[in-house]
Amino acid sequence: MSIIKELEKRSSGQCELCKSTDNLNSYLVPPKKDETLENVIHICEVCISQINQTEEMDANHWRCLNDSMWSEVSAVKVVAFRMLNKLKKEGWPQDLLDIIYLDDEELDWAKSADFIDDTLEQIIHKDANGAILSSGDTVVLTKDLNVKGATFTTKRGEAVRNIALVHDNADQIEGRVNGQKIVILTQYVKKTS
Repeated sequence: MSIIKELEKRSSGQCELCKSTDNLNSYLVPPKKDETLENVIHICEVCISQINQTEEMDANHWRCLNDSMWSEVSAVKVVAFRMLNKLKKEGWPQDLLDIIYLDDEELDWAKSADFIDDTLEQIIHKDANGAILSSGDTVVLTKDLNVKGATFTTKRGEAVRNIALVHDNADQIEGRVNGQKIVILTQYVKKTS
């Protein structure tokens, strides 16, 4: 059976990333060289052109990764991981990166391509005491802070619940104070247990 026939069978005639049924092709996931079923995915021209950056990136197109990142096919998970990293500045991909699972071999493959940059190194957010912060944590302010652009000051000891991590800056988190979303420096917060 040819590789394209095997891909069609595995993918049920759909793009393995976005589920489109139009203009499907095989795509060898770099840096692999052998066109085996394990190294190739079945994807549409839109996905290929955006992966290869021959077409402007449409972040909303890639919301499909919310489903495809759970594929049982390693090559699909590798491409999903890479695309989520390329789109990290959009904000929502970071939430998916926080929960995607790749085994060690898949992660090595995902990070091995030349076009994957150093931003893959996970940014670690730590509070004033060095405790690692995660999205959804509750923190307490360790000092009174003037809020730029607002008419209030946050008080020392005030709890900020359900924080969000700023995906590209380890020194900043986001949270709601007085109903307003603000950016807070991690050096002025303490994680509650």
